[in-house]
Amino acid sequence: MTSRLLGVIVFPMFSMKGDVMDIGMVGLGRMGLNMALRISKAGHKIVAYDPDEEARNSVERDGVLAVSSLQELMQTLKPPRFIWVMVPSGSITEQTIETLSTGLDIGDVVIDGGNSNYKDSVRRGSYLLEAGIGFLDVGTSGGIWGLENGYSIMVGGDRRIFEQLEPIFKALAPGEDIGYGLVGPSGSGHFVKMIHNGIEYGLMQAYAEGFELMNAKEEYGLDLSQISEIWRHGSVVRSWLLDLTAEALSEDKNLDSVKPYVEDSGEGRWTVQESIELSVPAPVIALALQMRFRSRQDNSFGSRLLAYMRNKFGGHAVRKA
Repeated sequence: MTSRLLGVIVFPMFSMKGDVMDIGMVGLGRMGLNMALRISKAGHKIVAYDPDEEARNSVERDGVLAVSSLQELMQTLKPPRFIWVMVPSGSITEQTIETLSTGLDIGDVVIDGGNSNYKDSVRRGSYLLEAGIGFLDVGTSGGIWGLENGYSIMVGGDRRIFEQLEPIFKALAPGEDIGYGLVGPSGSGHFVKMIHNGIEYGLMQAYAEGFELMNAKEEYGLDLSQISEIWRHGSVVRSWLLDLTAEALSEDKNLDSVKPYVEDSGEGRWTVQESIELSVPAPVIALALQMRFRSRQDNSFGSRLLAYMRNKFGGHAVRKA
């Protein structure tokens, strides 16, 4: 039984037979579905929920129990209940965790594995703790390849709860004792994932600029697909991102099938904001984010104004629209 000592919730360690656990998974999108399947294949019991009926049918075809509401999910799991939330950050995560908080009991645990802002995670962890509900914020990286290759798992929260859920983290990680860990207190998991994604922005931008420079050197007739393959082996710039670059160039040499329009999912902005708040320079990440903004402008007003100013102060030629 969970108890309170001097106003602090004490989460006991439950013995899991053979480290087999029951866990709920909320959200069966690109990440959540594959994570549920990987956990299930490791021998754990999954109870899954997604508002989309086809998503529920899909996971059930792979032998995972799916339910039709959050309430049914909470009723199906036995206490202590562990529920992993894998939905888009922002209002959907907020609503989902609020709904769970009204139906869970002392000793149950909510895990937010999405890309929430770490400040929101600190706040959610605090109010859930007041209700006696445990909370872990888990930065999760691995994309659509995680089912096969495993995920990188960055956990923030109470060590006792982390250890209680370690069989699940082991199931998701690339190996038995690699690729996961408790990185700090509540909020730190999502903070570390935010910085991880900021670094990702910079790496991707560097690859994009390098390959664009080589593509522009027309007199050499460089085969970018060949070069990416050469760099994948032994080079100091080899990486999984380079592997994906090589795959893209082998499929579409000139990338004619893709428009030069790049979205950002939030973490890059948060990383830049954090650099401002901490007065820590992060020019590469900041510029990589700005370049994504620029990619969305087909006919930039600012660029046209620059051309006009050069014409006015120096008589420089402009290209007419």
